[in-house]
Amino acid sequence: MDKTPSALDESPAEGGSQATQPGPATVTLRRSVLIWAGVGGVVLAAAAAVFGSLYVSESGARNDDRAAAADREHAEQLAEDYAVGAATVDFQDLDAWLGRLKEGTSDELAARFEATSPPLREILLPLQWKSTASPIAATVETEADGVYTVNAFVDVDSTSVQNPDSAQSTVTYSVTIDRNAGWEITDVGGLDGAIPGR
Repeated sequence: MDKTPSALDESPAEGGSQATQPGPATVTLRRSVLIWAGVGGVVLAAAAAVFGSLYVSESGARNDDRAAAADREHAEQLAEDYAVGAATVDFQDLDAWLGRLKEGTSDELAARFEATSPPLREILLPLQWKSTASPIAATVETEADGVYTVNAFVDVDSTSVQNPDSAQSTVTYSVTIDRNAGWEITDVGGLDGAIPGR
């Protein structure tokens, strides 16, 4: 029998050492998946922008609230300090008292106090009026465009020739303060309660 190898015998045997090379791999995605992925990205970006804007807005509002509260507190402190100074009188040193009345006030209000100084002296000197004051509280009653009206409450202990053993009273001052004018005091009410004969 002829043992000459045929052309068929030249092909590699099954399970031989030669293997076929694989072709390049491809991944197929449906168009709808790509569209939804794009939409999801846009939605996430929009949500991030909205939440970022809300955070900045809320943070700004909190800062505004803190600033407004600090301004109110400052106005209350100014009014309280002023009320204590205005209610503290010594007939032997009325110039110091007048200085406290004018301290921190607008030029117009300071001029009004200066004009009323002579009649006040005529009341306080003969009475030998002395008074000391201690703060109770101060509260902002109104605020409009940086102008605060503050009620300041003080306890007043006074002596005079009429009441040498002292008399106690509570006096309320209404103090108007303009933040826009460097926190100037532009009006004061309530002096009548602290000074006799007014």
